[in-house]
Amino acid sequence: MNRAVIAPPPGSVERGRRVDPRREGLPGNVGGRVEAVDWKRVEADLDARGSAPIHGLLTRGECESLAALYPMADRFRSRVVMARHGFGRGEYQYFRYPLPEIVAGLRAAFYRRLARLANRWNAALGVVDRYPAQHAQYLARCHAAGQGRPTPLLLRYGPDDYNCLHQDLYGELVFPLQLTILLSAPGRDFTGGEFVLTEQRPRMQSRAEVVPLDQGDAVVFAVNHRPVQGARGVYRVRLRHGVSRVRSGERHTLGIIFHDAT
Repeated sequence: MNRAVIAPPPGSVERGRRVDPRREGLPGNVGGRVEAVDWKRVEADLDARGSAPIHGLLTRGECESLAALYPMADRFRSRVVMARHGFGRGEYQYFRYPLPEIVAGLRAAFYRRLARLANRWNAALGVVDRYPAQHAQYLARCHAAGQGRPTPLLLRYGPDDYNCLHQDLYGELVFPLQLTILLSAPGRDFTGGEFVLTEQRPRMQSRAEVVPLDQGDAVVFAVNHRPVQGARGVYRVRLRHGVSRVRSGERHTLGIIFHDAT
């Protein structure tokens, strides 16, 4: 599996220029890291498999700071215990607005890069909707349609916890791509708990893929459908995602969904 490689650490010169974190709109150099991702490779991976890993997006300190927000109830609008709803085992919490600065910044920066691909996928699938260039414009569209609740979330898993295969749709308006960042370190903080994608092609059995992630790694993946070129033209493939059973320890994840919920 190809892995997109990001820029050098904060303070380095990228592509002949010094990144200004204020211009990028993210703490430290995270905005520069998003810009420095090999986006041609990410788009190629998404076209080929419906997912694209990005290595080392966040530092260990950034991951630990985000995971440490989980007990702070005032930062979240709701908490979901998965077993109560048949979603699996474990729990997650949706952030309330205003989002933490780094979460809001990552959401906006990734949306800017993914909107063009999302429009290309919609065109290939014959979907008339097109996405604006900026995330604030897309959120305004969501809110006008009655989807005003923020969807970025933190997930927490303990021993024997897992997440059933699912899709994060939340309403009529759905941006076709989303992002997950692993905040815990495999082998040190937890074992098991692999990120899993399944793909259902017409008249074929489902295909599963495990995406290996380390602490600070991200994966961009399709929310619902993606286009695939076949012998008779383009057809749509349906994807779902989940997490395999955590065997020991505790696993935290940040999920960034670009549409808001009803």
